[in-house]
Amino acid sequence: MNDWPDQPEGPRRMSHVQRPQVPQQPPRRGQGHDQGYNPNYTQAQNQGYDSGYSSGQVYGGPQNGAQGGGRGTVPPQYSPQGPGRPAPDWRKRIKVGSIVLVVAVLGWGIGTYAWASSQMRNEVDLSKVIERPAEGDCTTYLIVGSDSREGMSAEEKKKLHTGSAEGKRTDSMMILAACSSGNTMVSLPRDSWVTIPNFVGSESGKSYPARGGSKLNAAYAMDGPELLVRTVEFNTGLRIDHYAEIGFAGFANIVDALGGVELNIDKGFKDKKSGADFQAGTQTLNGEQALAFVRTRYAFAESDLQRTKNQQKFLSALANQAATPGTILNPFALYPTLGAGLDTLIVDKDMSLYDLGKMFFAMKGISGGDGKSMNMPINGTAPQNSLKWDMPKVKQLVEQIKNDEPVTVTSNR
Repeated sequence: MNDWPDQPEGPRRMSHVQRPQVPQQPPRRGQGHDQGYNPNYTQAQNQGYDSGYSSGQVYGGPQNGAQGGGRGTVPPQYSPQGPGRPAPDWRKRIKVGSIVLVVAVLGWGIGTYAWASSQMRNEVDLSKVIERPAEGDCTTYLIVGSDSREGMSAEEKKKLHTGSAEGKRTDSMMILAACSSGNTMVSLPRDSWVTIPNFVGSESGKSYPARGGSKLNAAYAMDGPELLVRTVEFNTGLRIDHYAEIGFAGFANIVDALGGVELNIDKGFKDKKSGADFQAGTQTLNGEQALAFVRTRYAFAESDLQRTKNQQKFLSALANQAATPGTILNPFALYPTLGAGLDTLIVDKDMSLYDLGKMFFAMKGISGGDGKSMNMPINGTAPQNSLKWDMPKVKQLVEQIKNDEPVTVTSNR
């Protein structure tokens, strides 16, 4: 006999049997809930519990646009191995490196400029020159090569064939006009027949009367650079803005510091007095040879006129080589060149290193075809084998320079 109460057929609940509790799973990544990492979950929970149910997605593929793999992929930032090393920011590194480089170059440039400025010999006082012409539109330089033997030993004087004369005289003189219309270099033969005007002594302060009928280089011998500037201005009517003078030793040292200057010599010549001995053709002249080249006069039928042409030619080549990136940006070339030149280069008190640079670049421009070089127009000879200027042409030349007009005047010699 069955003592169980009547119950419907089917499963019966057995109160003494407990079903195992299935742990509630966290929502899967990409199913509308917080997709972040929960540190309270086990690794299996964070990776997702596989119930065996397929939602139709392809296993291993990205879910809901998630990047970097299929179901159960741990984000790199939560990887047990720790965070990965970030890729270098090259754009930032290049930017910082560029700033450091610019600052370094600026510092070097400012330091070099300050050092070179302190080495300049600003000794000529143009404020002592009286009765000066009006200023023109161009910047004008009076460039003088003197036969100064200052600082030279007896051996150097012998080597450079300079002799041992005391004092200083002008060996070459030229006006450089730096104009927007083109640069012009005009050589002034030292044997030019001019009037030395009345002047006030640069050292004594005394007044001296005019002296007609003298060679141009006599003005320098009488009272130095200030009277030479006064004489050039009086006879031309052109105001001189800056003055630059270099002696024998300084000239030779600059050439040697540059490693020589390349020059094409049209016709060979020899001269015992200057020590010149040149063959025709392109060659590199050292300091001794360069000095001989610019000083030679007795080997030429035109004497001083040919010498002035050679001086212009060499100075243009010198400036062309000195004012190049290979010299300016190379400390091993720049400092020796500046040191050699600034020790013996004498300039006016208002001339800055910037003005000096403009002068060299103007000379370089002439050698590159931006302008012209010429002798002062000559019209015959005068006493003492001197040269007379062609004054109508001189006046036309000066007016063109004053007004910053292209120079059309030519020299007949």
